[in-house]
Amino acid sequence: MLTHLSIRNFAVVKTLDIEFKQGMTAVTGETGAGKSISVDALGLCLGDRADSGMVRTGADKAEVIASFDVAELPAALNWLQQHELADGNEVLIRRIISSEGRSKAFINGTPVPLQQLKSLGVYILSIHGQHAHQQILKSDHQLCLLDQYAEHQKLLTNVSESYQALRSKQKQYQALLEGQQQRDDRSQLLSYQIVELDEFALAEGEFLELEREHKKLSHSQTLLEQSQISFYQLYEADDFNALSAVQNSLDRLTELQQHDGSLAPIVTMLTEASIQIEEASTELRAYTEQLEIDPMRMQNVEARYSQALDLARKHNVQPEALYDFHQELSQEYQTLVHDDSLLDDLKEQLLALESAYRIAAQKLNVSRQKAAKSFAKQVEQHIHKMNMADAAFNISVVHDELATPTKSGLDSVTFMVSTNAGQAQDKLEKVVSGGELSRIGLAIQVISSSNNQVATMIFDEVDSGISGSTASVVGELLRKLGVSTQVICVTHLPQVAARAHNQMFVTKFSDKKTTETHMICLKESERIDELARLLAGDTLTESAIANARELLQISNS
Repeated sequence: MLTHLSIRNFAVVKTLDIEFKQGMTAVTGETGAGKSISVDALGLCLGDRADSGMVRTGADKAEVIASFDVAELPAALNWLQQHELADGNEVLIRRIISSEGRSKAFINGTPVPLQQLKSLGVYILSIHGQHAHQQILKSDHQLCLLDQYAEHQKLLTNVSESYQALRSKQKQYQALLEGQQQRDDRSQLLSYQIVELDEFALAEGEFLELEREHKKLSHSQTLLEQSQISFYQLYEADDFNALSAVQNSLDRLTELQQHDGSLAPIVTMLTEASIQIEEASTELRAYTEQLEIDPMRMQNVEARYSQALDLARKHNVQPEALYDFHQELSQEYQTLVHDDSLLDDLKEQLLALESAYRIAAQKLNVSRQKAAKSFAKQVEQHIHKMNMADAAFNISVVHDELATPTKSGLDSVTFMVSTNAGQAQDKLEKVVSGGELSRIGLAIQVISSSNNQVATMIFDEVDSGISGSTASVVGELLRKLGVSTQVICVTHLPQVAARAHNQMFVTKFSDKKTTETHMICLKESERIDELARLLAGDTLTESAIANARELLQISNS
């Protein structure tokens, strides 16, 4: 529950510290005194947008601090622990707005983004503003109210998760479907290219081998002739060859080294040269013997080598990269084929997901139908007490299996009402007057709030358009709600204020230079005077005071 509110330099408030108690608290005061300022300040603590106009004139910043006791709010405690913001059973929310319009937010002293304020706020406080009744006219809000009353969060989650899974798969399917023509065109081109490359069947590394062999075969005649000449000059020529020349020189120098030992290294080198020439000659003979001129092989290599070059030019790749290019095309083709088969698989998955979604939506509809009867019955009972004795209220829940799936199911919810006996039921906006809408709206809010686990409910002049005996019933409803929930009600009706367990008075002071708003907690005698003012206006008469005293006694009896 809300335990304390501190406001500094906010709007016309210079400084304000308010202690709040359990039960129902009425906030009253003159028109324009600033009764709703505390509501606006609490709205900031729930993450409402801030602007520079909220800062009191002449101040450099505005500050709002709200303290809550969350000992009896397990959902709020769990949220705080999950976000590592827990500090016992107390929550301290602080919001600062600079005169430039910038704002900062803190939870238990830790800076947080506004989204976290909003996320926490739903567990600790709810505000029903002056125009909340207008929201009830909207179909989507009516659906939310029914779901809140039904308390079937698990069913809502199942439908939402089924919807998200379905939407995700639909997007995947649609993306593949939209690219199908492009894939078909690409597959056709790849198929032609791959068939051509498959027929050629170039092996890995084959082109480099073809290039080497083509070069050798192209010069085979020259290779043979020059190799034979070299062998002849090195080893076989009778008149003169390199081997015999080296050996002759070796024989002479071997004899001479007996006379001069410095020739020994030369002799060694010539010996090695003789051996190497002889080995080279042997290798050269073997080379010329195995080297043959094969016109047929040359023709085959030439043809395959040329075809490889032609294919490389055709596909705009380097010849040595033709094999890898062939593999890449084959892989891409397989991927396209897989995408086409995936399209069929996705279609089957979509049917399964859509079936699962519609089953979940049907279960949600059954729960809504059941809750709608109970909810409508309670609303009708409440509005009968608020001077609408002949009114009939019904909630229409229409399930459309052919409707486009949404995250909230396949139901359309409409609040139907007739305000007079014999009158056909129709939508709220077509039947009710402003005062009737206020009564119906308040009944719905009270019933919805009784199912809500939020500890603090704030009603900001939601009783507008209500008066007389109806106001007494409204006050009774809010007081009853205040037994289990902290209720803070900004009101101008004495019948509502008299029902409160506590009452605060808002007053405005002006010295013609500045204006300040103050809020004080009224004692019983002060409550009587304020109720008398609400009954009779600014001039307090003995009869007004007597009526106020009687009203307070009756309300608290």
